[in-house]
Amino acid sequence: MSLSPSTATETARVLADALPYIQRFYGKTIVLKYGGAAMVGESLQSSFAKDVVLMKLVGMNPVVVHGGGPQIGEVLARIGKETEFIEGMRVTDRETMDVVEMVLGGLVNKQIVHLIGSHGGRAVGLTGKDGNLIRARKLTLRRDSPELKAPEIIDIGHVGEVTSIDADVVNMLVQGDFIPVIAPIGIGEDGQSYNINADLVAGKVAETLNAEKLILLTNTPGVLDAQGELLTNLGIDAVQKLIADDVIKGGMLPKVRCALDAVNNGVTTATISDGRVQHVVLLETFTREGVGTMISRKNS
Repeated sequence: MSLSPSTATETARVLADALPYIQRFYGKTIVLKYGGAAMVGESLQSSFAKDVVLMKLVGMNPVVVHGGGPQIGEVLARIGKETEFIEGMRVTDRETMDVVEMVLGGLVNKQIVHLIGSHGGRAVGLTGKDGNLIRARKLTLRRDSPELKAPEIIDIGHVGEVTSIDADVVNMLVQGDFIPVIAPIGIGEDGQSYNINADLVAGKVAETLNAEKLILLTNTPGVLDAQGELLTNLGIDAVQKLIADDVIKGGMLPKVRCALDAVNNGVTTATISDGRVQHVVLLETFTREGVGTMISRKNS
């Protein structure tokens, strides 16, 4: 059945409008942090995979970094192990780290690779331990309190922070026409495995690869102002003022700081966007407005 004239015209317009963005991002690296609501439900999973495959087919170089906190929590609950969080980070003892590696590096990573493959893409899954891709060190929390003479040092186990990313490992896959899918597990100088926040890994990967764009998918529309309205386009100065004014706070603060770090270290734009929106990656890549909050180096 053929399209109606009005539908055909609208379809052609949408495709034509995408042309300048295809030209802009052709041959460029775009790092996608995939997690949260975008990973839940077949429809959103499928739309994400289709978006990534389309990006690759039109000449872009998508690199996926994924989370998997809820999946880790489910497995821990199943084996009867309680989960403790301190300042939003999972306390990760040796047993928990084993589960993290099994779920992120095995179950979730391979599911994403299969999903992309089922839509015609060629993906390769790896953790930060493969080829020493992600070098890490132990993250230690410091808690300052007026009643303490010195800061309290809190040990949260096998939780790490990135010290370096080996770009050669990712570039080899990209040049081989594969889509890298990275689980945020790092390896320390001590040979220990470390669980690392996926947003932070995505930001560091984007910086190391000199990515054109970083897209962080979340469970919210993006950065909101004091009245709860979406802010669509922010410069560094504007973001810093929102932080100083306590408008950006809570769970959004680490994501925004991750985006700021990426932009300050060479990534052209970083976008915080709603993973609950169908084809959100295409909307952020092939349209001028997008649907989330784009942060760039402009001072406005």
